[in-house]
Amino acid sequence: MSIFDLFKQIESQKPAVTGPPEWIIAGLGNIGDKYKGTRHNAGFMMIDAFAEKCGAKFGKHQFKSDTAMTECGGIRCLLLKPDTFMNLSGQAVTEAMQFYQIPPEHVIVIYDDINLGVGELRIRKKGSDGGHNGMKNIIYLSGADTFPRIRVGIGQKPHPDYDLADWVLSAFSQDDLKKLAETAETVGEALPLMLKGNTDLAMNRFNTGKQKKPKPEKAKPADAPAEQEAPSCS
Repeated sequence: MSIFDLFKQIESQKPAVTGPPEWIIAGLGNIGDKYKGTRHNAGFMMIDAFAEKCGAKFGKHQFKSDTAMTECGGIRCLLLKPDTFMNLSGQAVTEAMQFYQIPPEHVIVIYDDINLGVGELRIRKKGSDGGHNGMKNIIYLSGADTFPRIRVGIGQKPHPDYDLADWVLSAFSQDDLKKLAETAETVGEALPLMLKGNTDLAMNRFNTGKQKKPKPEKAKPADAPAEQEAPSCS
């Protein structure tokens, strides 16, 4: 590496994020090489991609999680991957919430959904656990269901008799992984909007799969303001 390359690398490095986080973004999954690339780890995959986009590095262990701090559009965020395994995700999420006094409305949870096709997205402001054990534990331990969430489709079981646990712990195909790479880019566009309080806009733009089609927009007058652009985390 030349001295010029070294200077360029130093200049490109972002300063460390200081101060407590204003938001928590939790991607759910199971730790360990055994579970890498499996359907139940879609949440991990999405938050890993978002961290890379933001220039954040996981590696600090706290709150029963692998964590990273980043800043997105001027908003400080704690990125969190629980290492409690999926069914006890609430232990990690609520511990971080309590430490930083962050309300559920400022905790975005990203997790897998077997009711959506691979790579499809559903963003919601709040709701029930929908049968997802990780989300169920978070809601149970926090006593709230007002978590904004991003559900990532992993596809339905190939047939009704297929064991659900075997399905969610099965590996994605290469074609599925290509779809999820595109989904991760979309999640990276949706999260800045959600952090700015524009979850409705994120839902309208990025929700796919089983949902009602939005009504066609009326033509805007020539002097109407342009649609809000998604802020960037870069």
